[in-house]
Amino acid sequence: MSQSFKMIAKTLFGLEEVLEKELRQLGATRIEKGVRMVNFEGDLGFMYKANMMLRTAIRILVPIHSFRARNEVDLYDGIYQMDWSQYLTAHDTLAVHGTVASQYFNHSQYVALKTKDAIVDQIRNNTGRRPDVDTKHPDLRISVHINDQKVDVSIDSSGEPLFKRGYRQETNIAPINEVLAAGLILLSDWDQRSQFIDPMCGSGTIAIEAAMFAAIIA
Repeated sequence: MSQSFKMIAKTLFGLEEVLEKELRQLGATRIEKGVRMVNFEGDLGFMYKANMMLRTAIRILVPIHSFRARNEVDLYDGIYQMDWSQYLTAHDTLAVHGTVASQYFNHSQYVALKTKDAIVDQIRNNTGRRPDVDTKHPDLRISVHINDQKVDVSIDSSGEPLFKRGYRQETNIAPINEVLAAGLILLSDWDQRSQFIDPMCGSGTIAIEAAMFAAIIA
């Protein structure tokens, strides 16, 4: 699959420019900075590359549909009218995550529930069987973001948030987020060769991120 498509890299507030630079260096096209996110384009291979290599992204979303909704009926109908058979079978599992900034919707979990209902109802009506929900290890993760009346539906290509690097097994109280630690290092313009000093060494996250950065460990 060599065709490029739009993706969204989510990040922490204040790290948008750092993430934009990372994407540019990685080879992304049509980059557009937003708030807590950066839009970009790439092919399927680049999607995997972005998930593996970006240090300041929290997750990579692939938008698949947008519509407008002012109530739960509009939301349900808009989700139901999508062709979910191209993403999910009755034997697969799914999980839905909702975020809301709207006067018409005020509960993200309810938005996620209505989205899930519309998807499983469509598949059950078409096949006679409904897919199950698995919040930990689903076959398909779906993100629904509502800004006022606009509903954006995306596939979450990352699974677990990308700040979960896999090296932190135990921690102390309130450890710094790995994405924030990586962002601070990139903002410092450290050259990856001179001595690196972490004056706030608690769990060692900043030092570990610096070491991975210097050793070019994805």
